[in-house]
Amino acid sequence: MHEVHIRPQWTIRQTDGAALAPRVIELLVQVLEHGSLSSACTASGVSYRHAWELIRQGEAMFGQPLVVMQRGKGSSLTPLGEKLVWADRRITARLSPLLDSLASELGAEIEKLIPTAPTLLRIHASHGFAIEALHGFLAAAQVPGDLRYCGSEEAVASLHHGSCDVAGFHVPLGAFEAEAVAHYGPWLNADTQKVIGMATRHQGLMVAPGNPKKIYTPADLARSDVRFINRQAGSGTRYLFDLQLREQGIAPEAIKGYEQCEFTHAAVAAFVASGMADAGYGVETPARQFKLDFISNQVERYFLLCEERSLAAPIVRRMLDILQSEAYQSAVNRLPGYQAVNCGRVLSLPEAFESLRPAPAGKRRTATRS
Repeated sequence: MHEVHIRPQWTIRQTDGAALAPRVIELLVQVLEHGSLSSACTASGVSYRHAWELIRQGEAMFGQPLVVMQRGKGSSLTPLGEKLVWADRRITARLSPLLDSLASELGAEIEKLIPTAPTLLRIHASHGFAIEALHGFLAAAQVPGDLRYCGSEEAVASLHHGSCDVAGFHVPLGAFEAEAVAHYGPWLNADTQKVIGMATRHQGLMVAPGNPKKIYTPADLARSDVRFINRQAGSGTRYLFDLQLREQGIAPEAIKGYEQCEFTHAAVAAFVASGMADAGYGVETPARQFKLDFISNQVERYFLLCEERSLAAPIVRRMLDILQSEAYQSAVNRLPGYQAVNCGRVLSLPEAFESLRPAPAGKRRTATRS
């Protein structure tokens, strides 16, 4: 298996052609992480002398300092240095999942032209940190795969049309579960499909540290002084958020920023951390990574959907072995807001979702698709 790797790299260029060396941004990120230039050098693998020269070149380009060094107190970034680090983190948050998906797709296309290439495990999935961890474990175990991130609805539709072997999607627990299952209903078949448990995770509001705008519920987003950043239409998170708005009688147009979207949870967190929005909606993990406050208001289950016949395939069995392993489940449990509940357990659709179970005699169970 030949893996394609794509990583975002950016720089700033002046009109005379002079450009900021990418290594400068890397050093600034490490200074912020470790609190000193010497520790940043160790983490980046560069000498102190070379690092200081790179910083000076960057400061000369902007005409102002990037790093402040205090004897006995380590190093800190100036507002400009912090803004460059923010830009780097936002680029990474927005592009990395998309580039990982593209790299996997390109790798799969290349493998098709190699006669000895192994069978690929094709996964189409809503982006999340448990599925991201699974991708890493599959690669480490040399399980050839083709992972493509998309919305939950698109993922289950892909499985229905035979475009993938496994589809990752999430369903809220509680009052919204039956309606969410009905939403995916056109692509679900209880007679031929199974779901594989993966994890539970918390969804909620991401807000600035200390919650200065006092945002606690979706209703607070309709205030005139609050700016919101949304997820894209078609994503499971956007669907869940819309269900909450409808339940609380909040018109989407009343929320400033409702139509402004990011494509990953991390990109939403980066947007809020930058101060460009006061709140976003998503999972807890990136909120903690960006040092935001998080107000959980929904627990949901993340599943992998597959055709029952594919469970006997060796490549799917290897995936199940990983899901059921202590190492993988420990990795998931370390993710803020995640728990490896029923991880690797194969269930029928009625076993997983109460709304798909036969109604008791004399009662009729209903679930409508929104």
